[in-house]
Amino acid sequence: MIKDNQKLFNRLHLLVDALVVAVSYLLAWYIKFCTVFADTEPGAGALDTRVYFSYLYFVVPEYIILYYFFNMYAPKRATRRKYELAGILKANTVGIVGFIVFLYMVKQNHFSRFMMGTFFAINVIATTICRTLIRNLLLYFRKKGYNLKYMLLVGYSRAAEEYINRINANPQWGYVIRGILDDRIPSGTIYKGVKVVGRVENIKYILPENKLDEIAITLALNDYDHLENIVDLCEKSGVHTKFIPDYNSLVPSHPYTEDLMGLPVINIRYVPLTNTLNWVAKRAVDILGSTLGILISSPIMLTVALMVRFTSRGPVIFKQERVGLHNKPFHMYKFRTMELQRPSTEEQAWTVKDDPRVTKVGKFLRRTSLDELPQLFNILLGEMSLVGPRPERPQFVEKFKEEIPRYMIKHQVRPGLTGWAQINGYRGDTSIRKRIEYDLFYIENWTLSWDFKIMFLTIFKGFINKNAY
Repeated sequence: MIKDNQKLFNRLHLLVDALVVAVSYLLAWYIKFCTVFADTEPGAGALDTRVYFSYLYFVVPEYIILYYFFNMYAPKRATRRKYELAGILKANTVGIVGFIVFLYMVKQNHFSRFMMGTFFAINVIATTICRTLIRNLLLYFRKKGYNLKYMLLVGYSRAAEEYINRINANPQWGYVIRGILDDRIPSGTIYKGVKVVGRVENIKYILPENKLDEIAITLALNDYDHLENIVDLCEKSGVHTKFIPDYNSLVPSHPYTEDLMGLPVINIRYVPLTNTLNWVAKRAVDILGSTLGILISSPIMLTVALMVRFTSRGPVIFKQERVGLHNKPFHMYKFRTMELQRPSTEEQAWTVKDDPRVTKVGKFLRRTSLDELPQLFNILLGEMSLVGPRPERPQFVEKFKEEIPRYMIKHQVRPGLTGWAQINGYRGDTSIRKRIEYDLFYIENWTLSWDFKIMFLTIFKGFINKNAY
Protein backbone atom coordinates (compact mmCIF):
# COMPACT_ATOMS: atom_id res chain seq x y z
CA MET A 1 0.00 0.00 0.00
CA ILE A 2 1.04 3.57 -0.63
CA LYS A 3 1.12 4.63 2.99
CA ASP A 4 3.58 1.85 3.85
CA ASN A 5 6.18 3.26 1.45
CA GLN A 6 5.34 6.99 1.52
CA LYS A 7 7.76 7.84 4.34
CA LEU A 8 10.59 6.02 2.62
CA PHE A 9 9.79 7.75 -0.67
CA ASN A 10 9.74 11.19 0.97
CA ARG A 11 13.10 10.56 2.62
CA LEU A 12 14.62 9.44 -0.67
CA HIS A 13 13.12 12.49 -2.39
CA LEU A 14 14.63 14.77 0.23
CA LEU A 15 18.01 13.06 -0.17
CA VAL A 16 17.88 13.48 -3.95
CA ASP A 17 17.05 17.19 -3.60
CA ALA A 18 19.93 17.68 -1.16
CA LEU A 19 22.28 15.93 -3.59
CA VAL A 20 21.07 18.08 -6.51
CA VAL A 21 21.65 21.29 -4.52
CA ALA A 22 25.14 20.20 -3.48
CA VAL A 23 26.13 19.09 -7.00
CA SER A 24 24.74 22.32 -8.50
CA TYR A 25 26.78 24.36 -6.00
CA LEU A 26 29.97 22.40 -6.72
CA LEU A 27 29.41 22.63 -10.47
CA ALA A 28 28.95 26.41 -10.20
CA TRP A 29 32.23 26.58 -8.24
CA TYR A 30 33.97 24.48 -10.92
CA ILE A 31 32.68 26.69 -13.76
CA LYS A 32 33.83 29.81 -11.96
CA PHE A 33 37.30 28.72 -10.86
CA CYS A 34 38.34 25.87 -13.18
CA THR A 35 37.21 27.09 -16.60
CA VAL A 36 37.66 30.17 -18.79
CA PHE A 37 35.70 32.21 -16.24
CA ALA A 38 38.45 31.86 -13.64
CA ASP A 39 39.90 35.11 -12.28
CA THR A 40 37.46 37.31 -14.24
CA GLU A 41 35.87 38.74 -11.13
CA PRO A 42 37.97 41.05 -8.88
CA GLY A 43 38.34 39.72 -5.34
CA ALA A 44 36.49 36.45 -5.98
CA GLY A 45 39.71 34.43 -5.81
CA ALA A 46 40.62 35.87 -2.45
CA LEU A 47 38.71 33.11 -0.65
CA ASP A 48 40.17 29.69 0.00
CA THR A 49 38.45 26.70 -1.63
CA ARG A 50 37.61 25.29 1.81
CA VAL A 51 35.66 28.49 2.62
CA TYR A 52 33.48 28.05 -0.47
CA PHE A 53 32.86 24.40 0.35
CA SER A 54 32.08 25.16 3.99
CA TYR A 55 29.04 27.20 2.97
CA LEU A 56 27.42 23.99 1.74
CA TYR A 57 26.53 23.36 5.40
CA PHE A 58 24.25 26.41 5.16
CA VAL A 59 23.04 26.19 1.55
CA VAL A 60 21.82 22.57 1.50
CA PRO A 61 19.67 22.73 4.68
CA GLU A 62 18.37 26.15 3.64
CA TYR A 63 17.09 24.87 0.31
CA ILE A 64 15.53 21.72 1.79
CA ILE A 65 13.64 23.88 4.33
CA LEU A 66 12.47 26.19 1.54
CA TYR A 67 11.29 23.24 -0.54
CA TYR A 68 9.17 22.16 2.42
CA PHE A 69 7.91 25.72 2.88
CA PHE A 70 6.81 25.92 -0.77
CA ASN A 71 5.00 22.53 -0.54
CA MET A 72 7.35 20.79 -2.93
CA TYR A 73 7.04 17.51 -1.01
CA ALA A 74 3.28 17.40 -1.29
CA PRO A 75 1.84 14.45 -3.31
CA LYS A 76 2.35 15.01 -7.03
CA ARG A 77 -0.62 12.98 -8.28
CA ALA A 78 -2.88 15.95 -9.00
CA THR A 79 -0.24 18.70 -9.03
CA ARG A 80 0.29 20.35 -12.40
CA ARG A 81 3.81 20.65 -13.71
CA LYS A 82 3.57 24.42 -14.03
CA TYR A 83 2.81 24.77 -10.31
CA GLU A 84 5.79 22.60 -9.44
CA LEU A 85 8.02 24.71 -11.70
CA ALA A 86 6.66 27.86 -10.05
CA GLY A 87 7.53 26.37 -6.65
CA ILE A 88 11.08 25.61 -7.81
CA LEU A 89 11.57 29.17 -9.07
CA LYS A 90 10.15 30.70 -5.88
CA ALA A 91 12.24 28.50 -3.57
CA ASN A 92 15.43 29.17 -5.51
CA THR A 93 14.81 32.91 -5.67
CA VAL A 94 14.21 33.12 -1.92
CA GLY A 95 17.13 30.76 -1.38
CA ILE A 96 19.68 32.84 -3.25
CA VAL A 97 18.44 36.05 -1.59
CA GLY A 98 18.70 34.34 1.80
CA PHE A 99 22.23 33.21 0.97
CA ILE A 100 23.22 36.78 0.05
CA VAL A 101 21.76 38.05 3.34
CA PHE A 102 23.68 35.35 5.21
CA LEU A 103 26.96 36.37 3.53
CA TYR A 104 26.27 39.99 4.46
CA MET A 105 25.63 39.03 8.08
CA VAL A 106 28.93 37.11 8.33
CA LYS A 107 30.65 40.04 6.58
CA GLN A 108 31.79 37.95 3.64
CA ASN A 109 32.36 40.46 0.83
CA HIS A 110 34.56 38.39 -1.45
CA PHE A 111 32.17 35.60 -2.39
CA SER A 112 31.84 35.34 -6.18
CA ARG A 113 28.63 36.92 -7.48
CA PHE A 114 29.12 35.08 -10.76
CA MET A 115 29.18 31.78 -8.91
CA MET A 116 25.92 32.61 -7.10
CA GLY A 117 24.18 33.43 -10.38
CA THR A 118 25.52 30.27 -11.99
CA PHE A 119 24.41 28.18 -9.00
CA PHE A 120 20.90 29.66 -9.22
CA ALA A 121 20.56 28.80 -12.92
CA ILE A 122 22.05 25.30 -12.62
CA ASN A 123 19.99 24.38 -9.57
CA VAL A 124 16.70 25.51 -11.15
CA ILE A 125 17.41 23.49 -14.31
CA ALA A 126 18.75 20.44 -12.47
CA THR A 127 15.89 20.35 -9.95
CA THR A 128 13.30 20.72 -12.72
CA ILE A 129 14.86 17.87 -14.72
CA CYS A 130 15.18 15.66 -11.65
CA ARG A 131 11.58 16.17 -10.56
CA THR A 132 10.32 15.63 -14.10
CA LEU A 133 12.16 12.31 -14.21
CA ILE A 134 10.66 11.31 -10.84
CA ARG A 135 7.17 12.27 -12.03
CA ASN A 136 7.58 10.28 -15.27
CA LEU A 137 8.98 7.30 -13.37
CA LEU A 138 5.96 7.26 -11.04
CA LEU A 139 3.66 7.54 -14.04
CA TYR A 140 5.37 4.52 -15.62
CA PHE A 141 4.92 2.45 -12.46
CA ARG A 142 1.24 3.41 -12.24
CA LYS A 143 0.66 2.28 -15.81
CA LYS A 144 2.19 -1.05 -14.84
CA GLY A 145 -0.21 -1.38 -11.92
CA TYR A 146 2.15 -0.27 -9.14
CA ASN A 147 2.04 2.78 -6.86
CA LEU A 148 -1.76 2.83 -6.98
CA LYS A 149 -3.92 4.44 -4.30
CA TYR A 150 -7.10 2.55 -3.39
CA MET A 151 -10.11 4.57 -2.30
CA LEU A 152 -13.67 4.21 -1.04
CA LEU A 153 -16.37 6.85 -1.53
CA VAL A 154 -18.92 7.37 1.22
CA GLY A 155 -22.08 8.87 -0.24
CA TYR A 156 -23.51 9.08 -3.75
CA SER A 157 -23.92 12.69 -4.86
CA ARG A 158 -23.03 15.20 -7.56
CA ALA A 159 -19.68 15.58 -5.83
CA ALA A 160 -19.09 11.80 -6.09
CA GLU A 161 -19.87 11.83 -9.82
CA GLU A 162 -17.58 14.82 -10.43
CA TYR A 163 -14.80 13.12 -8.48
CA ILE A 164 -15.18 9.88 -10.46
CA ASN A 165 -15.18 11.87 -13.72
CA ARG A 166 -11.89 13.53 -12.88
CA ILE A 167 -10.21 10.32 -11.76
CA ASN A 168 -11.32 8.49 -14.91
CA ALA A 169 -10.03 11.37 -17.03
CA ASN A 170 -6.64 11.35 -15.28
CA PRO A 171 -5.39 7.75 -14.96
CA GLN A 172 -1.86 9.11 -14.40
CA TRP A 173 -2.91 10.02 -10.86
CA GLY A 174 -3.02 6.34 -9.99
CA TYR A 175 -6.32 6.38 -8.05
CA VAL A 176 -8.53 3.28 -7.96
CA ILE A 177 -12.04 3.64 -6.52
CA ARG A 178 -13.18 0.31 -5.07
CA GLY A 179 -16.79 1.33 -4.54
CA ILE A 180 -19.39 3.66 -3.08
CA LEU A 181 -21.39 3.33 0.13
CA ASP A 182 -24.80 4.98 0.18
CA ASP A 183 -28.15 4.60 1.95
CA ARG A 184 -30.36 6.02 -0.80
CA ILE A 185 -28.98 4.39 -3.95
CA PRO A 186 -29.52 0.61 -4.24
CA SER A 187 -26.51 -1.72 -4.20
CA GLY A 188 -25.31 -2.73 -7.64
CA THR A 189 -25.88 0.71 -9.19
CA ILE A 190 -22.90 1.55 -11.38
CA TYR A 191 -21.61 4.98 -12.40
CA LYS A 192 -18.83 4.89 -15.01
CA GLY A 193 -17.40 1.63 -13.72
CA VAL A 194 -17.76 2.37 -10.00
CA LYS A 195 -20.36 0.30 -8.14
CA VAL A 196 -22.46 1.08 -5.09
CA VAL A 197 -21.36 -1.80 -2.80
CA GLY A 198 -23.58 -1.30 0.24
CA ARG A 199 -25.00 0.98 2.89
CA VAL A 200 -23.01 3.58 4.80
CA GLU A 201 -23.17 1.52 8.01
CA ASN A 202 -21.11 -1.19 6.27
CA ILE A 203 -18.09 1.04 6.71
CA LYS A 204 -17.68 -0.51 10.18
CA TYR A 205 -16.90 -3.87 8.57
CA ILE A 206 -15.14 -2.71 5.42
CA LEU A 207 -12.49 -0.57 7.08
CA PRO A 208 -10.91 -3.33 9.22
CA GLU A 209 -10.93 -5.87 6.36
CA ASN A 210 -9.95 -3.82 3.29
CA LYS A 211 -6.61 -2.30 2.54
CA LEU A 212 -7.59 1.25 1.73
CA ASP A 213 -5.30 4.25 1.31
CA GLU A 214 -8.00 6.91 1.43
CA ILE A 215 -11.66 7.49 2.11
CA ALA A 216 -13.45 10.33 0.36
CA ILE A 217 -16.65 11.51 2.02
CA THR A 218 -18.95 12.55 -0.83
CA LEU A 219 -22.29 12.68 0.95
CA ALA A 220 -25.27 14.41 -0.63
CA LEU A 221 -26.47 17.55 1.13
CA ASN A 222 -29.51 15.67 2.51
CA ASP A 223 -27.21 13.26 4.38
CA TYR A 224 -25.00 15.81 6.12
CA ASP A 225 -26.56 14.98 9.48
CA HIS A 226 -24.49 11.74 9.37
CA LEU A 227 -21.25 13.55 8.56
CA GLU A 228 -19.84 13.83 12.09
CA ASN A 229 -20.43 10.14 12.84
CA ILE A 230 -18.84 9.03 9.56
CA VAL A 231 -15.77 11.21 10.09
CA ASP A 232 -15.40 9.73 13.56
CA LEU A 233 -15.52 6.15 12.19
CA CYS A 234 -13.00 6.92 9.46
CA GLU A 235 -10.52 8.59 11.80
CA LYS A 236 -10.69 5.66 14.25
CA SER A 237 -9.60 3.36 11.44
CA GLY A 238 -6.45 5.39 10.84
CA VAL A 239 -7.23 5.72 7.12
CA HIS A 240 -6.61 9.14 5.58
CA THR A 241 -9.98 10.83 5.11
CA LYS A 242 -10.90 13.79 2.92
CA PHE A 243 -14.16 15.62 2.47
CA ILE A 244 -15.53 16.61 -0.94
CA PRO A 245 -18.50 18.97 -0.37
CA ASP A 246 -21.66 18.64 -2.41
CA TYR A 247 -21.89 22.39 -2.87
CA ASN A 248 -18.95 23.00 -5.20
CA SER A 249 -21.20 25.15 -7.40
CA LEU A 250 -21.38 27.66 -4.55
CA VAL A 251 -17.85 27.61 -3.13
CA PRO A 252 -14.92 28.65 -5.37
CA SER A 253 -11.91 26.40 -6.00
CA HIS A 254 -9.81 28.51 -3.60
CA PRO A 255 -12.22 29.55 -0.82
CA TYR A 256 -11.26 32.37 1.51
CA THR A 257 -11.50 31.24 5.14
CA GLU A 258 -11.46 33.27 8.34
CA ASP A 259 -10.94 32.28 11.98
CA LEU A 260 -13.57 34.04 14.06
CA MET A 261 -12.28 33.33 17.59
CA GLY A 262 -12.01 29.61 16.87
CA LEU A 263 -15.05 29.45 14.56
CA PRO A 264 -14.04 28.71 10.93
CA VAL A 265 -15.88 30.93 8.45
CA ILE A 266 -15.86 30.20 4.71
CA ASN A 267 -16.48 33.15 2.43
CA ILE A 268 -18.65 32.09 -0.49
CA ARG A 269 -16.69 34.30 -2.85
CA TYR A 270 -13.13 35.58 -2.57
CA VAL A 271 -12.30 38.52 -4.81
CA PRO A 272 -8.58 39.45 -4.64
CA LEU A 273 -9.34 42.96 -5.87
CA THR A 274 -11.19 43.76 -2.64
CA ASN A 275 -7.70 43.93 -1.12
CA THR A 276 -6.65 47.61 -1.01
CA LEU A 277 -3.09 46.96 -2.17
CA ASN A 278 -4.28 44.90 -5.13
CA TRP A 279 -6.86 47.55 -6.01
CA VAL A 280 -4.28 50.35 -5.93
CA ALA A 281 -1.81 48.36 -8.04
CA LYS A 282 -4.42 47.58 -10.69
CA ARG A 283 -5.69 51.17 -10.75
CA ALA A 284 -2.13 52.49 -11.16
CA VAL A 285 -1.60 50.19 -14.14
CA ASP A 286 -4.94 51.35 -15.60
CA ILE A 287 -4.02 55.04 -15.32
CA LEU A 288 -0.55 54.55 -16.78
CA GLY A 289 -1.75 52.15 -19.48
CA SER A 290 -4.71 54.25 -20.61
CA THR A 291 -2.59 57.43 -20.71
CA LEU A 292 0.07 55.76 -22.84
CA GLY A 293 -2.63 54.13 -24.97
CA ILE A 294 -4.29 57.46 -25.69
CA LEU A 295 -0.98 59.07 -26.62
CA ILE A 296 0.15 56.21 -28.86
CA SER A 297 -3.20 55.60 -30.55
CA SER A 298 -4.20 59.26 -31.03
CA PRO A 299 -3.18 59.29 -34.76
CA ILE A 300 -5.19 56.09 -35.29
CA MET A 301 -8.20 57.49 -33.45
CA LEU A 302 -8.05 60.69 -35.52
CA THR A 303 -7.98 58.66 -38.74
CA VAL A 304 -10.88 56.45 -37.62
CA ALA A 305 -12.89 59.52 -36.57
CA LEU A 306 -12.50 61.02 -40.05
CA MET A 307 -13.49 57.72 -41.69
CA VAL A 308 -16.66 57.51 -39.61
CA ARG A 309 -17.50 61.18 -40.10
CA PHE A 310 -17.27 61.18 -43.90
CA THR A 311 -18.79 57.76 -44.68
CA SER A 312 -22.09 57.87 -42.78
CA ARG A 313 -24.48 60.35 -41.23
CA GLY A 314 -24.36 60.81 -37.46
CA PRO A 315 -21.96 61.48 -34.58
CA VAL A 316 -18.43 60.04 -34.56
CA ILE A 317 -18.62 58.79 -30.98
CA PHE A 318 -21.38 56.47 -29.89
CA LYS A 319 -22.13 56.29 -26.17
CA GLN A 320 -24.23 53.60 -24.57
CA GLU A 321 -25.31 52.92 -21.00
CA ARG A 322 -23.60 49.90 -19.46
CA VAL A 323 -23.52 48.43 -15.94
CA GLY A 324 -20.20 48.68 -14.15
CA LEU A 325 -18.60 48.28 -10.73
CA HIS A 326 -21.12 47.72 -7.89
CA ASN A 327 -23.97 47.67 -10.45
CA LYS A 328 -23.55 51.39 -11.16
CA PRO A 329 -24.46 52.52 -14.70
CA PHE A 330 -22.01 54.51 -16.83
CA HIS A 331 -21.74 55.60 -20.46
CA MET A 332 -19.27 53.52 -22.46
CA TYR A 333 -17.70 55.19 -25.51
CA LYS A 334 -17.10 53.63 -28.92
CA PHE A 335 -16.63 54.82 -32.47
CA ARG A 336 -20.01 54.61 -34.18
CA THR A 337 -20.21 51.53 -36.41
CA MET A 338 -23.95 51.50 -37.22
CA GLU A 339 -26.37 53.63 -39.11
CA LEU A 340 -28.39 56.05 -37.00
CA GLN A 341 -31.41 54.35 -35.44
CA ARG A 342 -34.02 55.01 -32.84
CA PRO A 343 -33.02 54.20 -29.23
CA SER A 344 -35.95 51.75 -28.95
CA THR A 345 -34.70 49.85 -32.01
CA GLU A 346 -31.08 49.85 -30.83
CA GLU A 347 -32.05 48.37 -27.46
CA GLN A 348 -33.88 45.37 -28.89
CA ALA A 349 -30.86 43.07 -29.39
CA TRP A 350 -27.12 42.94 -29.75
CA THR A 351 -25.29 42.70 -33.04
CA VAL A 352 -25.29 39.40 -34.96
CA LYS A 353 -23.45 38.20 -38.04
CA ASP A 354 -24.22 40.17 -41.21
CA ASP A 355 -26.25 42.69 -39.22
CA PRO A 356 -27.69 45.17 -41.78
CA ARG A 357 -27.37 48.04 -39.30
CA VAL A 358 -23.54 47.92 -39.40
CA THR A 359 -21.84 50.27 -41.89
CA LYS A 360 -19.04 49.20 -44.25
CA VAL A 361 -16.49 51.09 -42.18
CA GLY A 362 -18.14 49.75 -39.05
CA LYS A 363 -17.54 46.15 -40.15
CA PHE A 364 -13.82 46.86 -40.44
CA LEU A 365 -13.72 48.68 -37.11
CA ARG A 366 -15.55 45.86 -35.33
CA ARG A 367 -13.43 43.15 -36.91
CA THR A 368 -10.22 44.88 -35.81
CA SER A 369 -11.68 46.18 -32.50
CA LEU A 370 -10.61 49.72 -33.40
CA ASP A 371 -14.10 50.89 -32.44
CA GLU A 372 -13.19 50.14 -28.79
CA LEU A 373 -10.31 52.65 -28.59
CA PRO A 374 -12.38 55.50 -27.04
CA GLN A 375 -12.87 53.27 -23.99
CA LEU A 376 -9.34 54.26 -23.00
CA PHE A 377 -11.00 57.44 -21.75
CA ASN A 378 -13.47 55.35 -19.71
CA ILE A 379 -10.48 53.65 -18.14
CA LEU A 380 -8.75 56.93 -17.38
CA LEU A 381 -11.94 58.19 -15.70
CA GLY A 382 -12.09 55.08 -13.50
CA GLU A 383 -15.27 53.67 -15.04
CA MET A 384 -13.47 50.73 -16.65
CA SER A 385 -10.20 48.81 -16.40
CA LEU A 386 -7.75 47.60 -19.03
CA VAL A 387 -8.63 44.01 -18.10
CA GLY A 388 -11.92 42.72 -16.72
CA PRO A 389 -15.32 41.29 -17.69
CA ARG A 390 -16.97 43.11 -20.57
CA PRO A 391 -19.91 45.32 -19.43
CA GLU A 392 -23.46 44.69 -20.58
CA ARG A 393 -26.47 46.91 -21.10
CA PRO A 394 -28.95 47.21 -18.19
CA GLN A 395 -31.73 45.27 -19.94
CA PHE A 396 -29.43 42.30 -20.55
CA VAL A 397 -28.11 42.42 -16.98
CA GLU A 398 -31.69 42.14 -15.71
CA LYS A 399 -32.28 39.20 -18.03
CA PHE A 400 -29.05 37.29 -17.36
CA LYS A 401 -29.08 37.64 -13.58
CA GLU A 402 -32.29 35.61 -13.51
CA GLU A 403 -31.09 33.00 -16.01
CA ILE A 404 -27.42 32.48 -15.19
CA PRO A 405 -26.24 31.56 -11.67
CA ARG A 406 -23.63 33.90 -10.14
CA TYR A 407 -23.91 36.32 -13.09
CA MET A 408 -23.89 39.41 -10.87
CA ILE A 409 -20.50 38.52 -9.33
CA LYS A 410 -18.86 40.07 -12.40
CA HIS A 411 -19.92 43.50 -11.10
CA GLN A 412 -17.64 43.16 -8.06
CA VAL A 413 -14.78 44.41 -10.26
CA ARG A 414 -14.49 47.12 -12.91
CA PRO A 415 -15.48 46.05 -16.43
CA GLY A 416 -12.58 45.74 -18.85
CA LEU A 417 -11.49 46.76 -22.31
CA THR A 418 -10.36 43.15 -22.77
CA GLY A 419 -10.71 40.06 -20.65
CA TRP A 420 -9.95 36.38 -20.12
CA ALA A 421 -13.18 35.37 -21.89
CA GLN A 422 -12.44 37.56 -24.91
CA ILE A 423 -8.96 36.16 -25.62
CA ASN A 424 -10.46 32.66 -25.38
CA GLY A 425 -12.89 33.49 -28.18
CA TYR A 426 -16.00 34.35 -26.16
CA ARG A 427 -17.07 37.69 -27.54
CA GLY A 428 -19.87 38.87 -29.76
CA ASP A 429 -22.71 36.41 -30.40
CA THR A 430 -21.22 33.49 -28.36
CA SER A 431 -22.27 31.53 -25.27
CA ILE A 432 -22.95 33.96 -22.44
CA ARG A 433 -22.69 31.09 -19.92
CA LYS A 434 -19.18 30.16 -21.03
CA ARG A 435 -18.24 33.82 -21.00
CA ILE A 436 -19.38 34.11 -17.39
CA GLU A 437 -17.40 30.99 -16.45
CA TYR A 438 -14.22 32.61 -17.76
CA ASP A 439 -15.07 35.94 -16.13
CA LEU A 440 -15.65 34.36 -12.71
CA PHE A 441 -12.44 32.36 -12.95
CA TYR A 442 -10.56 35.59 -13.68
CA ILE A 443 -12.24 37.46 -10.80
CA GLU A 444 -11.50 34.74 -8.24
CA ASN A 445 -7.91 34.12 -9.34
CA TRP A 446 -6.80 37.66 -10.29
CA THR A 447 -3.12 38.58 -10.20
CA LEU A 448 -1.36 41.58 -11.69
CA SER A 449 0.90 39.29 -13.73
CA TRP A 450 -2.20 37.64 -15.20
CA ASP A 451 -3.45 41.07 -16.29
CA PHE A 452 -0.19 41.63 -18.17
CA LYS A 453 -0.52 38.17 -19.77
CA ILE A 454 -4.07 38.94 -20.94
CA MET A 455 -3.01 42.31 -22.35
CA PHE A 456 -0.15 40.63 -24.22
CA LEU A 457 -2.39 37.87 -25.61
CA THR A 458 -4.97 40.46 -26.65
CA ILE A 459 -2.51 41.68 -29.30
CA PHE A 460 -2.69 38.27 -31.01
CA LYS A 461 -6.13 36.94 -30.02
CA GLY A 462 -8.28 39.83 -28.90
CA PHE A 463 -8.16 42.56 -31.52
CA ILE A 464 -9.04 40.45 -34.55
CA ASN A 465 -11.69 37.81 -33.85
CA LYS A 466 -14.09 35.85 -36.07
CA ASN A 467 -16.90 36.43 -33.57
CA ALA A 468 -16.63 40.23 -33.69
CA TYR A 469 -19.46 41.37 -35.94
